[in-house]
Amino acid sequence: MPETFVIVGSGQAGAQAAGTLREHGFRGRVILVGDESLAPYQRPPLSKKFLEHLVSVERLYLRSAAYYENHRIELRLHAPVEAIDRAAGRLHLRGGTRIAYDKLLICTGSRPRTLDVPGSQSPDVHYLRTLQDALRLRGKLAPGRRVAIVGGGYIGLEVAATASAAGALVTVLESSDRILGRVTSEKVSRFFAEAHRRRGVDVRCNVRVTAFEAHERLSGVRCDSGLEPADLAVVGVGAVPNAELAQAAGLPCDGGILVDEHCRTADPLIFAAGDCTSHPNALLKRRLRLESVQNAIDQAQVAALNMCGESRAYAEVPWFWSQQYEFKLQSAGMPEGYDDIEERGSARDGSFALLYRRNNALLAVDAVNMPREYMAARKRIAEQGRASPLPGVAGAAACH
Repeated sequence: MPETFVIVGSGQAGAQAAGTLREHGFRGRVILVGDESLAPYQRPPLSKKFLEHLVSVERLYLRSAAYYENHRIELRLHAPVEAIDRAAGRLHLRGGTRIAYDKLLICTGSRPRTLDVPGSQSPDVHYLRTLQDALRLRGKLAPGRRVAIVGGGYIGLEVAATASAAGALVTVLESSDRILGRVTSEKVSRFFAEAHRRRGVDVRCNVRVTAFEAHERLSGVRCDSGLEPADLAVVGVGAVPNAELAQAAGLPCDGGILVDEHCRTADPLIFAAGDCTSHPNALLKRRLRLESVQNAIDQAQVAALNMCGESRAYAEVPWFWSQQYEFKLQSAGMPEGYDDIEERGSARDGSFALLYRRNNALLAVDAVNMPREYMAARKRIAEQGRASPLPGVAGAAACH
């Protein structure tokens, strides 16, 4: 009998895995199960071009409907999975449907971290993760509207740039002492803070949000420093891995679903990929949970190939990017524990790269409008990591 491979999660990782299975020649059944009613679509444009009305809904879809039909990929949409029965090799879907699997791939992604303060249930308090989230927010951005962005990370700042370009009056409220503080160095933080302020965005740091003032409509955001008037708010304070399904099935989780370098969980028949996983990174010599499209794509490809019986290891340099106004920030590696920073180009000219080193070894790069410097540094980081591999990929064997 042909095998049945089931993928839970219809985001970037799930769609990539389904396509990889077919491209690799898997002939059994491929079933892609998703919570949303829409076929797999891109998420990065939601905070940028889609929010600016520059990309249509149709252009967001990763594949055409014909692709799934022609490649015999069964889409089960608007079908939340309630439980994994590992003993029986079955999924329990909401409504009572059961799906048997021979191998299972979990690509449940992550969800926005919520801000649990009074007034947070107001319809004018927005989070941005799904297409429906973006549509609701896009309909409210207009010239003169007062928009409060809670959180100065990638999502918050991309929305701030888009809202500002739409003519809104934007304030960024960041709880730490600088924006982008968890992902980059002070120089890059300062560059983007100044870029936003030049366009009229009020960037405030060391501000703690305590409540949203709302009756029928939002009127302001209450902070420890006072009341900030606002017609709508967008919260971007991090993400939480959707690991509850795996955890309830008895799979080890710690800041994400624990997988080995082959994307396999503690159950040899169950794999996981994307934002929901914690994986051992042989280049950085530690475990990571990454929220990035490229990680989702690369990890899903490795997982799909290993489901087919190969033995591929996932060992990639983490990389990220963000577009704010005319500035494209590209980052690779992790700028942690560096003892030297080399700057190339000029921040004053809006085109520069920072190379982070420790003991003369390149750890990471942040590049603004310098794609060649970025690509060269990313390649170098990968070469260094592969020259000194992590013996046995410490921690991975414990996942079997």
